Amino acid sequence: MPIITILPHAQLCPEGKTIEIEEGKSLCEALVENAVEIEHACEMSCACTTCHVVIRQGFNSLNESTDDEEDLLDAAWGLEATSRLSCQVKLGQQDITIEIPKYTINHARENH
Repeated sequence: MPIITILPHAQLCPEGKTIEIEEGKSLCEALVENAVEIEHACEMSCACTTCHVVIRQGFNSLNESTDDEEDLLDAAWGLEATSRLSCQVKLGQQDITIEIPKYTINHARENH
């Protein structure tokens, strides 16, 4: 089972975290199930950018992004070459390291 290393985020995961998740699971679901309260305003339907993450290690092991995801990412705060919407990432066999950006384009935080 792949291991996700979450780099520290001041509000969502201040000390960082490491979690083990089954292959093929959505990254966003895995984070939420393990008490990393990443925003997902569209309920993981690939209709917003609130679950934006940057893949720091293991990017090439993930499923490819769709055109819809790429179009949405263009509006994300802090976009990088290895940015993904966590609701669209399906975990492969390789371990990954992610960073949750400091901000989203939402004006108010959702309570999930």
